[in-house]
Amino acid sequence: MATKSREEGKEYVLKMAKEHDVKFIRLWFTDILGMLKSFAITVEELEGALEEGMGFDGSSIEEFARIDESDMVALPDPDTFQLLPRRPSEHYAVARMFCDILRPGGEPFEGDPRYVLKQNLKRAADLGYTFYVGPELEYFYFQDSKGTEPLDGGGYFDMIPLDAATDLRTETVLTLEELGIGVEYSHHEVAASQHEIDMRYTDAMTMADNVMTYRLVVKEVALKYGCYATFMPKPVLGINGSGMHVHQSLFRGDRNAFFDKSDKYNLSKEAKYYIAGLLQAAPEITSITSQWVNSYKRLVPGYEAPVYLSWARRNRSDLVRVPEYRPGKENATRVEYRSPDPACNPYLTFSVMLAAGLDGIEQKLEPPEPIEENVYDMTEEERKKRGITTLPADLNSRSGAQIHILHRLLVLLEHSKNPSSSVVNKSAGGTLKSVFESSTLQSGRPLVASMARPEMMYGPFSDRRIRILRGYPYSSSQPVSIDVVPRCFSMVYPGA
Repeated sequence: MATKSREEGKEYVLKMAKEHDVKFIRLWFTDILGMLKSFAITVEELEGALEEGMGFDGSSIEEFARIDESDMVALPDPDTFQLLPRRPSEHYAVARMFCDILRPGGEPFEGDPRYVLKQNLKRAADLGYTFYVGPELEYFYFQDSKGTEPLDGGGYFDMIPLDAATDLRTETVLTLEELGIGVEYSHHEVAASQHEIDMRYTDAMTMADNVMTYRLVVKEVALKYGCYATFMPKPVLGINGSGMHVHQSLFRGDRNAFFDKSDKYNLSKEAKYYIAGLLQAAPEITSITSQWVNSYKRLVPGYEAPVYLSWARRNRSDLVRVPEYRPGKENATRVEYRSPDPACNPYLTFSVMLAAGLDGIEQKLEPPEPIEENVYDMTEEERKKRGITTLPADLNSRSGAQIHILHRLLVLLEHSKNPSSSVVNKSAGGTLKSVFESSTLQSGRPLVASMARPEMMYGPFSDRRIRILRGYPYSSSQPVSIDVVPRCFSMVYPGA
């Protein structure tokens, strides 16, 4: 935000807070896993917060800081100011703002997921693009948080009385709209008690903030009705899991850069390069878009979830789908990436998809021919003949191991930008470059153990936190190649 526009934003926020009798402002941000964090300030602190931010203990936030470097600052983004719906018992208003996380000196904290997305959006902007996304988040309603007893036995697009959650969806949509979030569709999904509410397409940063708000609203409304909502990718064995299919496109000004009326698919070269970039990077970025052990219970054949690395115009069994062009709807030309799930971190998920697509554009990668047949029905020999490979089957796969290595590299990046607390063992000649140039690594041995101070193992991305982060410790006696890690690393932190 430019200085002038930020000043205007601050004035707007202070004016709105006064006019609407706001007493409390909730400051929101996310940890590395995409968990929403919040603390409240009173309106008397608002002006100071907008000017200098509010300090907090970053060591207690997943992957933010070590205990000896715990001070962090949450700086509210005035553009995200929003009044929250009043409760009947409240005689005052409550508002919220999303925050950017800074170090005490005022510089951005590299581990803030919102900052990561900003960096990748800047890369797109430098190339002349604006990145738009439209995710479709699916979720389940259960009777309570202790089990998986459904509310209804409905199926896809079913109406009452089978769809007992109509009132819950309706109130959720009304609440989202009250919060300034546009909604296009709401309906029952394929599995019993599974639902979907689709937000209106918008720019990636606004949408990432909206996803965080959406997940909270869905859960709050369910709680109000005495039931439980979950975005867990695969809560029930034997039925469809919940995905977050992400529709995405690049615009140059008001023109959709993905549209070309002269192409038989109505896709521009940029769109095809973008698709090729997604397909090439898919094995690497899956540990970001599907970050939980449970995520891989969903990514199996037979339940509409993508497994194979292919693309098509209509085929929903492919990883990348291009919805068919409708005349007069050039701006609706888009690419749908189908593997992410709704329990991901939206800031990082949008980041790696954009970075992969931009890599494809910059390298002018050519996608394979589209696969319009059902890939699930092909034999293994047919898929092999057509060069169709698969997504990682679990976090214990090659790319899963690579992402663990990637997290340890992030530690080195963080401290390489903070020389006073560098973890690199100078006497051993340890640097980021030397790590990147290594050909193999014994995955059972922590990367930073031989390169960092011993106490670093109890800081961000230590083995203890990796277990929390990914669900279980990765260990193997097999050496793990890290030849593609630097590229995945650069997708998360462009220019590193």
